[in-house]
Amino acid sequence: MTLPTSGAVLLLIDLQQAIDHPSWGTRNNPHAEKNVRRLLDWWRAEDWPVWHVRHDSTDPDSHYRPDRPTHAFKPETAPLPGETVIAKRTNSAFVGTDLEARLRAAGSDGQPPPLVVVGVITNNSVEATVRMAGNLGFETYLVEDACFTFGRKDWHGRDVSADQVHALSLANLDGEYCRVTTTAAVLDEPVSQ
Repeated sequence: MTLPTSGAVLLLIDLQQAIDHPSWGTRNNPHAEKNVRRLLDWWRAEDWPVWHVRHDSTDPDSHYRPDRPTHAFKPETAPLPGETVIAKRTNSAFVGTDLEARLRAAGSDGQPPPLVVVGVITNNSVEATVRMAGNLGFETYLVEDACFTFGRKDWHGRDVSADQVHALSLANLDGEYCRVTTTAAVLDEPVSQ
């Protein structure tokens, strides 16, 4: 997939050490961080905008609290000096932040740049941010193999695997709020047979 224009914004959501705490449970997409890193390397080589969203939780029990060591970015996807860091306190990166204003200001000819979203948790902060991006009219791409989530219990108490939670979240988003894609498609790599 060739992005419609150069200069798309790569938005990394909540890729902090807090997400590695065992209390989250079993995750999917074990190679998500490697895929994020491949995208990061590409964006940086192209000198396209890379924006990191950092969750600054106010919940006293959260591993994402700023006073916890797990609040730090994951080293393999951490911001470089000069890259934008957007602090948020809710699940959506648009609530209580200047993300929308930054995107609109980063555009040209009155059009904001496309938004390419990666990070965690697929069915929480990623989904909330992508839904809002779509509702605000931003051209949004969600890289499904550069995100991950965790298994959960459904409303009836049945166990649902991380892969199933992830797949349902993607199905909820694709077409209406964003276009779901893959790392290889974004990097325009040939599909292996």
